Amino acid sequence: MQSLLERIKAGTLWDFHGGIHPPENKDQSSLTPVVDAGLPPQLIIPVRQHAGPAGDLLVRVGDQVKKGQPLTRHDKGRFVPVHASTSGTITAIGHHTVAHPSGLDDLCITLTPDGEDAWGERQGRSDYWNLERGELLERIQQAGIAGLGGAVFPTHSKLDGRGQLTEILIVNGLECEPYITTDDRLMQEYADEIMDGIRVLKHLLKPKLTLIGVEDNKPAAIGELTRHATDEDVLVKTVPTKYPSGGAKQTIELLTGRQVPKGGRAVDMGIMVLNVATVFAIKRAIIDGEPLISRIVTLTGDAFKKPGNAWVLLGTPVRWLLQRFELQPEADQRVIMGGPMMGFTLPHAMVPVVKATNCLLSPTRAELPPPGPEQACIRCSACADACPANLLPQELYWYSRAKEYDKAEGLNLFDCIECGACAWVCPSEIPLVQYYKIAKDDIREARAEAEKAERAKQRFEAKQARFEREKAAREARHAEAAAQRRQAMTAAGGEDPVAAALARIKAKQDAAPVGASELAPDNSAMIAAREARKQEAIARRAAKAAAGEPGSAQPNAPAADGQDAKKAAIAAALARAKAKKVAQEPGKATAMDSPAATPQSDPIADADPKKAAIAAAIARAKAKKAASTQGDEAAADSPAAAPQSDPVADADPKKAAIAAAIARAKAKKAPPTQIPRRPPLLPPSPVPRPRRPLRRKVRRPLPSPQRRKTRRPLPNPR
Repeated sequence: MQSLLERIKAGTLWDFHGGIHPPENKDQSSLTPVVDAGLPPQLIIPVRQHAGPAGDLLVRVGDQVKKGQPLTRHDKGRFVPVHASTSGTITAIGHHTVAHPSGLDDLCITLTPDGEDAWGERQGRSDYWNLERGELLERIQQAGIAGLGGAVFPTHSKLDGRGQLTEILIVNGLECEPYITTDDRLMQEYADEIMDGIRVLKHLLKPKLTLIGVEDNKPAAIGELTRHATDEDVLVKTVPTKYPSGGAKQTIELLTGRQVPKGGRAVDMGIMVLNVATVFAIKRAIIDGEPLISRIVTLTGDAFKKPGNAWVLLGTPVRWLLQRFELQPEADQRVIMGGPMMGFTLPHAMVPVVKATNCLLSPTRAELPPPGPEQACIRCSACADACPANLLPQELYWYSRAKEYDKAEGLNLFDCIECGACAWVCPSEIPLVQYYKIAKDDIREARAEAEKAERAKQRFEAKQARFEREKAAREARHAEAAAQRRQAMTAAGGEDPVAAALARIKAKQDAAPVGASELAPDNSAMIAAREARKQEAIARRAAKAAAGEPGSAQPNAPAADGQDAKKAAIAAALARAKAKKVAQEPGKATAMDSPAATPQSDPIADADPKKAAIAAAIARAKAKKAASTQGDEAAADSPAAAPQSDPVADADPKKAAIAAAIARAKAKKAPPTQIPRRPPLLPPSPVPRPRRPLRRKVRRPLPSPQRRKTRRPLPNPR
């Protein structure tokens, strides 16, 4: 490093690969001093104007604010607050279109100025050398300072960490893009304040050498800086004009000859690069106590009647600024935020000025014609020759267009600084940078999704591990409690009741035969008693029915004998069924085994009670029928038959009903004396029956004249 410092002090310069020389067009705005743009009627302040997350709101609608008052909260990390650009009232908080190539909206604070432009409390420290490093970084963060060269990376994060190992501090004044002259006018008019900012950074970073790089097309700025750079370790270096010499990696290679490795950072090499406007903002924040609420903006292009540079409050609408500098628009007038190489066209003019806004370019069609239609690549390799990052733009274009992002990453896609030099020299007018931007966005989105999935996986695994730990701890507690219980029972001379109960259950399960039926309760005694009572009831009903038979069967001996034979057959069949059922269930107790039921046993009673009753009723009906048909005369002459009542009717009303039904059936079987006439199903209807409609004769249509046959007249016989 010491030999490198000596070579730099000796005036050695280096060069980088590629680069182009587009028309500069800087004289339109660099020849007039910086003016104040004024106070617009309304300010639209986006809450996020840097590369990082936005802070929480500190104000609400209707609040009165002072100039420089913070509107959002900052915290550790890459949080940078925004401030009120003037004093006034917060009239709205909502989404509004912001300065971004996508044209999307973001959360913005609408501030209506009160015209007083009254400052809030300012705490400047001109004795900054008495402040500690942490306090200096805190003040830089509170001031809302981000990189004003275009990247808008939070400056306090860049200076922190490995920034304390800085050996070479480079102040980048290489404003290489055409049309833009903000840094040129800043170095010409505020060179003394830039040097104060450099001294603050020297106290903060402790570098061995400080270099101020300026292109040779800015002689006035070089003269002013040389006049105010009185420190021995501060050198003003003049480099040849070439685009894009203002890129951080290209500036480092120009001034030190070192190349930042692929995927590396300059701070890891002991080199810190800051834009000259950022250094000026650090001076205002530390020494004057003013946050970043305004910046110089170049308004240029042939469509402006009064091009130049102006101090513009952050949040100023672009429409008001264009009217203020007398834009004379033509049909389909374009307004480009930034330069012609790295800028983008605004979707409309109601977009606010932000910290990254360094230029508003309004060219005419003759001055900057729109790009033509994209044509096929002719493999001329002009893009590779112009690439300052020493990449292969043609290969990157093919892989980005085919969405083969892994191959594009293998060719160091993210080393592209999107300078647009390859697209400028392309004869086929292919928008190469647009393909690279889309590919980078897709890769970042895929990485974010993968990181989200990985975090979800880690949370799930942590949850499972926690469950396992809790389960193991619970089992350990249970085991410890069981051990303590056993120990206590042993000490008391008893046994563990839980273990004893478990042992008894296990012994019972081992002694019992396998099967679910063995676990059911034994209800055999109850079932036998119920069956005995049932059989006794059946026997009583059978005995009662048998008691009424002799009186009615005496006159009809032959019929009774025949009926007894049928009864005997039915009883034998029921007895066989009973025996078969008893053989299948040998252990069931029956009522027939009791001594009380022995003299009254009957095969009918041994069957189902309802079936036995029905069988008895049918037998009695048949006996009665036989007696009525064969012994009518004998029954009429018998003196005992007249007063005798029907034993079936006297026995049971149900049996009487069955006997009556059988009698009715018998009466129906007798030959009828006269067949009654069947009544009509429905009464005759008074409404006459409708007649069947007549079918209309369908007349066929006459044949067409072409098909109609003409009859020839008969010949006259005369």
